[in-house]
Amino acid sequence: MGAFTVLTRSNLFKKLIGINIMEGGIFLFFVAAGNIKGGAVPILVENNPGMTYINPLTSALMLTGIVVSVSVTAFALALIIRLYKIYGTVDARRIAEMRKEVKERWQE
Repeated sequence: MGAFTVLTRSNLFKKLIGINIMEGGIFLFFVAAGNIKGGAVPILVENNPGMTYINPLTSALMLTGIVVSVSVTAFALALIIRLYKIYGTVDARRIAEMRKEVKERWQE
């Protein structure tokens, strides 16, 4: 769904939402892949050598990925707002047309 949104929409906000949907799916996939059925959280309260624990590394890496994702999303939103102030639109096609027109004027 996220890839479809990125590929079919020209609104930059919608593209950013599509990217966030894809990121969320990837994070869920890796957290689910790191889970072990019947595994316990690796917090050692008592000595239980027969217990199966899940690997905390997957969750830690995904948490880091989420933090980076939020930071990149905030930066992208700031760039989109800046583009709107400059061009008066958030439509990627219209911005490309405006840039092309300006480039053609400068080449004359």
